[in-house]
Amino acid sequence: MKRACLGELEEVVLLTVAVLQESAYCASITQTIDQQMARSISFPTVHTTLQQLQKSGLLFSPMSGATAQQGGRQKRLFTLTTAAQRFLIEYRRADVRQIRAHLWDGPAIRQISTQVLLLWEA
Repeated sequence: MKRACLGELEEVVLLTVAVLQESAYCASITQTIDQQMARSISFPTVHTTLQQLQKSGLLFSPMSGATAQQGGRQKRLFTLTTAAQRFLIEYRRADVRQIRAHLWDGPAIRQISTQVLLLWEA
């Protein structure tokens, strides 16, 4: 499977799954993103993103056993596939943040219409 790029939310969700490891279920992923980013993200948005990443072959989601820590209920745990691990490594090597910073701070930004720039500053 080969994908050209990830959106910001997809990247954040994949990285959060990688960080949480065995504790990566939808509620914990949503809570971690809320804590790490200075904005709130809804549970359904994370759930939809997880499903899309799973359909893309970047995640798989076995059911966990019921534990007291989980209120005696099973959880759908999310785990990175090998393709996702490779993808994140390649994504980091491409240094997407540097590319984004170059676009935001480079001369190309001056080509954006004045009307749009005024909206950004409002």
